[in-house]
Amino acid sequence: MWYSITYPYQGFPREGVFVEVPHGASRRYVGYLLKQNGVVRSKLAFEIYARRHPKRTLQAGEYFFDHSMTGRDVFWKIANGQIFEQPFTVREGETMFEIAHELEAGKFMPGSDFLFAASDPSLIRDFAPDALTLEGFLFPATYELPRYPSGSELTAEMVHKFKEEWKHIEASESNGPTASNAQTSGESSSKGLSHSNGQASSRAPAAAENPRQRLQLVTLASLVERETPKPVERPLVASVFENRLHKRMRLQCDPTVIYAMERSGRYMGTLTGKDLSFESPYNTYEHGGLPPGPIGNPGEASLRAALHPAETSYLYFVANTQGGHFFSSTLAEHNKNVVKYRRLLAGLPADPPPPPPPPDAKKKQAKPVAHSQMQKQNKGKGR
Repeated sequence: MWYSITYPYQGFPREGVFVEVPHGASRRYVGYLLKQNGVVRSKLAFEIYARRHPKRTLQAGEYFFDHSMTGRDVFWKIANGQIFEQPFTVREGETMFEIAHELEAGKFMPGSDFLFAASDPSLIRDFAPDALTLEGFLFPATYELPRYPSGSELTAEMVHKFKEEWKHIEASESNGPTASNAQTSGESSSKGLSHSNGQASSRAPAAAENPRQRLQLVTLASLVERETPKPVERPLVASVFENRLHKRMRLQCDPTVIYAMERSGRYMGTLTGKDLSFESPYNTYEHGGLPPGPIGNPGEASLRAALHPAETSYLYFVANTQGGHFFSSTLAEHNKNVVKYRRLLAGLPADPPPPPPPPDAKKKQAKPVAHSQMQKQNKGKGR
């Protein structure tokens, strides 16, 4: 019996074996399962060893064994709940459609199962009563998934993670805006979040506590997230959208069009000029204000940027081919930046070389020669 517990054993195939420990299973039944699957030499030896540790419960879950182990190590693996898990990462800004595609591509679950669960906003009703789906609340992070995860379990974990992060942000808001935003803007915005009708809330913390305005904050954060990958730019992008909302200008945010087409299964990977007139309440070229809901799942930096946009007069931005953007306050400045962008795309310097200086008009006038000097020149020529 001592030999069965202390010496490694492998009675299963080289590729490994999964063993599911049910909830409430007895030590005897767990020993039986392990013996049946070739994980331990002796069911009885495992059971006796487990009884010597009555305060340690065998944790339910699915376990994976892929190498020889002693019966003692098998016991502690199950007692410590080292169940089989697979990491799955949701990147900042990803939509629920992109997440569903990656889940299916990674063979975690059918994408339709995830989309079905993500389309039900009941998990977020207490936080944002007007949310249409869970889009925006599936927090970007790495999740440890069992071999057969369900869409409902995964979305529940993602929403729980979002709420935890939001509480962390709210707690830090009591001490003022984050250092990163202060460095970007010089001071925090007192405007908070603009409503879709162009009016501003009094302060960002108040908006964060209002369930109706939370949806608008997360929606704004999702636009910021999709527009720039650079954390330092996010408060600037947020300020552009805030300023345009205050002036009742349409946001004209390309990612909203992409999302609208994605929802309809019409997006083919590139956006054309014709697509900008695609009819959808999410299309901010066609409709004023914010879209009716988030267009992706923002991370912490974008959520903070939506709470505290930088104090600027910017109304426009365009890519600079360096992963960032040129920002401007007027259409004339913006048009110049568009020219810079196109020059950079063509491999040229952002600014054209300065024109050559005009010729000096004085050089065209011949300097008169004195009479005495001319006589000397003539005498010289006659010699």
